[in-house]
Amino acid sequence: MLTKAELARQTGLAHPTVTNITRRLIERGLLRTAGMQRGGRGQPATRLVINAEGAHAIGINVDRDHITMVLADFAGTVKARLDQDVAFALPEQVRGFYRRNLDRLLAMAGVAAEAITGIGLALPDGLGVVDLPGMPGDYAQWSATNLEGLFAEPLGSPIFIENDAAAAAIGEMQFGRGQREQSFFYVLISYGLGGGLVVGGQHDRGADGRSGEIGFMTVPSDTGAMVPLQSVVSIAGLNKRLAAAGRPPFAHGEAISADPVQQRIHDDWIEECARALVQPLVAVNLLINPGVVLVGGRLPMPLLERLTQRTNLLLRSGGRDAPAIAPVMPAALAEDASAVGAALLSFDDLALAGEAG
Repeated sequence: MLTKAELARQTGLAHPTVTNITRRLIERGLLRTAGMQRGGRGQPATRLVINAEGAHAIGINVDRDHITMVLADFAGTVKARLDQDVAFALPEQVRGFYRRNLDRLLAMAGVAAEAITGIGLALPDGLGVVDLPGMPGDYAQWSATNLEGLFAEPLGSPIFIENDAAAAAIGEMQFGRGQREQSFFYVLISYGLGGGLVVGGQHDRGADGRSGEIGFMTVPSDTGAMVPLQSVVSIAGLNKRLAAAGRPPFAHGEAISADPVQQRIHDDWIEECARALVQPLVAVNLLINPGVVLVGGRLPMPLLERLTQRTNLLLRSGGRDAPAIAPVMPAALAEDASAVGAALLSFDDLALAGEAG
């Protein structure tokens, strides 16, 4: 519950801009007035609250090991969620998953199709180009796929597309720790590894829309050869260790195994990841000076917490000469951050429509 003056301070927008945006949102039923705030100088200020039921959107996250679909309300609350673990799903498989499950998702959320304001899609850049372990030859068709066409029917809603790590950072910025931290770097551990940069409460895409590509930074491997960071810090990197020990690949949603061999694999992988992250994160701190580094992805929270704790410990020595080292913490929207962030893209469009004019 905020006043327009408080919104202007938090967003950095000029007061007239905030007034115009909030007026439009009230007219569209996306904000409600909630009494007056008294006690300060001048006239009492009107308090505003989000009308969560004023709009709904669908967010879809496509990656090399899964498809996730959520339905979120205007407050960012996930009202329904469906996902499927599938290795290197092709475009038609993704289209089929969406169409088969759309009615079910709407029914689970209790939301009519007409209430959907947009569909957001979050997926890695270069999905059909970047060669990660297990990628089949026909996966390259993603590079020539009309992404909007996959989801154009049956709703006909506007479609918004964003990089998965950027979408995760946007979701965290609006409904996670970003409500307290105006500048942060988001590390997304998925089948690959990505990053998102938020500065002054705004997501910064960079000159070519490719900011935050931490996964392409190189680090020394066990053999001394330089390898991309995402070959280590990723689900693909974990799966490589599991396969070498004759264990099945990582499966989202499964409880952490009590198998001592698998536990040792997790321990060794976390140690390798933490060590590999030190110098890239020192560079992030030196170049960007974030308030916090947030780590999210599909890892179970116990593994994510152990990874961030170990990384913090190693950064104390590895970054001791840096002027400032931000703490590394699990993201608040860790698990479905990309899908939730994708859903929020249409809400941004609702809020800012007309500002350009």
